[in-house]
Amino acid sequence: MGAGPAGLYFAISAKLRDAGHEIRVYDRDPPAATYGWGVVYWDDLLDVLYRNDPESAREVTARSVLWQDQEVRVHGSGGEQTAYFGGYGYSISRSALLEVLARRAAQLGVDVRYGQRVADASALPEADLLVAADGANSRIRGQNAAFGTRIEVGLNPYTWLGTDQAFRSFVFDFERTPAGWIWFHAYPSVAGISTCIVECSPQTWHGLGLDVPAHGQGMRLLEDIFQRALDGHRLISRSRDASPYWQRFAHVTNKTWYAGTTVLVGDAAHTTHFTLGSGTRLAIIDAIVLAHSLQQHLDVEDALREYDHHRRSELHPVQAAARTSMAWFEHLDQYADRDAVAFAHAMSVRHGGQNPWHHQLHLATQIAAVRTTRRAFATGRRWYLARRRGEGRHNQPRRSGPDG
Repeated sequence: MGAGPAGLYFAISAKLRDAGHEIRVYDRDPPAATYGWGVVYWDDLLDVLYRNDPESAREVTARSVLWQDQEVRVHGSGGEQTAYFGGYGYSISRSALLEVLARRAAQLGVDVRYGQRVADASALPEADLLVAADGANSRIRGQNAAFGTRIEVGLNPYTWLGTDQAFRSFVFDFERTPAGWIWFHAYPSVAGISTCIVECSPQTWHGLGLDVPAHGQGMRLLEDIFQRALDGHRLISRSRDASPYWQRFAHVTNKTWYAGTTVLVGDAAHTTHFTLGSGTRLAIIDAIVLAHSLQQHLDVEDALREYDHHRRSELHPVQAAARTSMAWFEHLDQYADRDAVAFAHAMSVRHGGQNPWHHQLHLATQIAAVRTTRRAFATGRRWYLARRRGEGRHNQPRRSGPDG
């Protein structure tokens, strides 16, 4: 149940391991409907995709955007300052990712049915297994207390937007207003469009009047606040000229990921705060591990038990890191009055466990020549990893920026 990344990729992975499986994917929405803008990922996910299914991996790569470097822009009482991180990553629009996965699933013989809601497991009495991939607010999970679901809601309101500002790198922008700090992190998604996630404390949200629905006013207020970073470009909501849709992050955990012949994958099983940028990768790994466990065990319960034990133990430290990251941004006022370099360093070590030389490397990265050297090294590393996993010349990700 659910034609998101977890549900579709499980169907693909299970079919690849046994073409005789009869798999149906149900989704309540039409095929073109999706939420969000773009998702970020790194080489580790590409390695996983190419090992599991090179064909869809090549399509994902070709539809992705490469971004290089990260900027942390802080505009507070000390004026506007910028600090820098090294590194690179990839992003792909959620709609493009789902299109690739749905097409691949159909090629393998999966029956994907859109616009159909499955109320609960009893609606599919003939099914040997029900995979609940219907998101953080899973209806399937919510109807079975055996999962032991716990949902903790974060403090900060956030809204997921787009912008026609074509950022070349991953950008954090922090703006001090009379009501307090508000910030976004943005990254390229598709040609000419970037994803932009805006977040602030509840006090700032109320103080700016963002809690009062007003047609179009919220978007214009945010555009005014972030006018320097947006450079005259506009923000885009899910529907043209609509007010931003604000929500608070739901941290989902479960005591078990299976009950009877129903099993949870992706956000239905676990969520990780968006500042960690790992939700899609974790959902896809869930799908692969579940498909592998079913291949290895003739008994479904044995397969589900192994999947549950393996993935839940792996997720514990990841979810702990995500909670730490969420909490850091909820207490951002403690750090935001530092200069940009010190503030950016505090943000980069919010998970703990950094090497002793991390601070020195961070200071060096503020020098343009060092950033150029790091970028060249990253390009070589990226080329090596791409060759190792078998990427071809004609399916490389596009470089971010207005020139593509």
